[in-house]
Amino acid sequence: MAVTAATPIELINEVYARFDERTEIARRRLGRPVTLAEKILFAHLADPEHQDVERGRAYTELYPDRVAMQDATAQMALLQFMTAGLPQTAVPTTVHCDHLIQARVDGKTDLLAAEDVNKEVYDFLRTVSAKYGIGFWKPGSGIIHQVVLEQYAFPGGMMIGTDSHTPNAGGLGMIAIGVGGADAVDVMVGSTFGLRWPKLIGVRLTGRMSGWTAPKDVILKVADILTVKGGTGAIVEYFGPGVETISATGRATICNMGAEIGATTSLFPYDDRAALYLKSTGREAIADAAGRILHHLRGDDEVETDPGRFFDQVIEIDLDTLEPHINGPHTPDLARPISQAGEDAKANGWPLKISAALVGSCTNSSYEDITRAASIARQAAAKGMRVKTPLLVTPGSERVRATIERDGLLADLEAIGATVLANACGPCIGQWKREDVKEGEVNVIVNSYNRNFPKRNDGMSSTLSFVASPETVMAYALTGTLEGDPRAGLDEPVGEELPSGGFESGEAGFIPPPESTATVEVVVRPDSDRLQLLEPFAAWDGNDFVDLPVLMKAKGKCTTDHISAAGPWLKYRGHLENISQNLFLGAVNAFTGEAGSGKCPVHGATEPYPEAARHCREAGVAWVAIGDENYGEGSSREHAAMEPRFMNGKVIMVRSFARIHETNLKKQGVLPLTFADPATYDVVGEDDRISVLGLADLAPDRPVRCRITKPDGSTVDFECTHTMSHEHIDWFRAGGALNLIRAKQHG
Repeated sequence: MAVTAATPIELINEVYARFDERTEIARRRLGRPVTLAEKILFAHLADPEHQDVERGRAYTELYPDRVAMQDATAQMALLQFMTAGLPQTAVPTTVHCDHLIQARVDGKTDLLAAEDVNKEVYDFLRTVSAKYGIGFWKPGSGIIHQVVLEQYAFPGGMMIGTDSHTPNAGGLGMIAIGVGGADAVDVMVGSTFGLRWPKLIGVRLTGRMSGWTAPKDVILKVADILTVKGGTGAIVEYFGPGVETISATGRATICNMGAEIGATTSLFPYDDRAALYLKSTGREAIADAAGRILHHLRGDDEVETDPGRFFDQVIEIDLDTLEPHINGPHTPDLARPISQAGEDAKANGWPLKISAALVGSCTNSSYEDITRAASIARQAAAKGMRVKTPLLVTPGSERVRATIERDGLLADLEAIGATVLANACGPCIGQWKREDVKEGEVNVIVNSYNRNFPKRNDGMSSTLSFVASPETVMAYALTGTLEGDPRAGLDEPVGEELPSGGFESGEAGFIPPPESTATVEVVVRPDSDRLQLLEPFAAWDGNDFVDLPVLMKAKGKCTTDHISAAGPWLKYRGHLENISQNLFLGAVNAFTGEAGSGKCPVHGATEPYPEAARHCREAGVAWVAIGDENYGEGSSREHAAMEPRFMNGKVIMVRSFARIHETNLKKQGVLPLTFADPATYDVVGEDDRISVLGLADLAPDRPVRCRITKPDGSTVDFECTHTMSHEHIDWFRAGGALNLIRAKQHG
């Protein structure tokens, strides 16, 4: 099916035609009414009659409707796809260039610089997209999730995206799941997407937000309740009378940041507010089609009246009483109302002065967000006020940027001192060339982004990053301090859900694939330091892993940012060997408390982890890494799984995994094991050797026997569990899922 700058109505009608039959199958098999999430999942199951759907245990196979990739992750995904041997992708697929644009001066200057610095990568992505029937969004078009919401998301659909904030599309009632590149390749070649049948968390909303409270505060409160791992393995479904008071883009904000609680995805029902957004973005036909199956695009009536019967956990949030929140630092679930921020800062010794305020990102850059922020700017200008700290604003898409420029909102922001950046991720993902502070200078920033781990925004572990709504960030920019209530002296923000004059299109950024690809040439220079063709990983040799040294034991939080940093390393996302030089640089060594270095298993000296891993690879020494709770939380980046594999890592043992990262490890042929007794983590010493035994008998739901051998020769036997299905075990034996895809395609 041809890729266009919108989801074809024919595809949508095909999906909708399945709902009557599939929903009845779901009700019959489950023996009860069903939730919205269950309806959509059953509509996309490969075998709805026979697949096991036991929550939290069964692995199911689904057929998503489309795939979306951002430029940083698309490089590796498409390098993998190129080896599969297909003439084009089997489902509609798009690439969005939003991650490689560094914030330095302003939007126009930074975009020109990015097009120059990243020309080789952009040319590769453009030509490989043209070669394989993929839609290509040029740099400057916008952030992937905002563009997907404007162009491709549709109620009742299912998509996967190579970015952890893909669930943004849940604001329009779509099951949208962040995955690694290998999962995307599966779907692009026409195979199914494997997913452990999710648990369900229901969030019942009542009341109506008013004043300074915004949709962002809903998810900040949910993060406070569930923590960064409370949603792991679950879909979060919002329902209740409060839902209808929130705009479609506000719902997208809530779903977007659901990634920060570890949720598989989040979604809202379809209603008039969602229809209004579809029509405003030129998709009247989709709104009409969705309206015809409206009863299928929400949970059954009984879900509303007796939610405890349908969800594994139910959370109640009263929007009437919800206060504006500010979460952080260093983790998105450390929450407090803004009225407490100053006291918390004093109690913890955090600086009160704010060094920068940032509005935008894929989470909060809608027209409504900008109008509320601009209304505060107009108040300030009328009172002769300007920002007391640098204020950086990121429009989410060219459509939004052109519209807010036409409506005078950019001028309102610039009048009080704001700098408008490119339509890209920028500081949200570390693409911020910051020169006002240096590493080691403890400073505070406030932003309307989603993720605030150390080094996340500016590459500096000494920056304390706090997350709030755009309007709250604006208020803090005007006061320049965490002390006191930033709302004092300001009227409540006023926003417009959608532009009364309609959306401007701005500069065209979409390039559809050509009708004929025969003359399209994809070039990867052999001497490139940005792109590198992939060689298949070796298959398992059939032997147990015996006496593997411990390359790294992480203490506390070890996110994918700690395993494979972003920021300046983004330029190597298409070159596995080069980007592997950042492996574990952010991981805190449990034996020393220092980040990024440990004892080399080959030389015995203390070295940066990438150097130690490289020495292991060169010497043919396999190794194991040890992780703590929720290991691999955060971004979907599969580089955090490919780098250990490339450097000869065989096993990752942890107290618990984050969902996407565990799947990425399986895809690359790395064995992800969980300590049956979490206390075993404490037993592992720096010079221990670990054996994983009985691998020939590896089977689903069967514990794995393991052994620690101490330097004095004594041993400690222990068990690990795993979540591998028969298919996952086949990936392990083959040396990775891609090897099986290659074998299938080449017959």
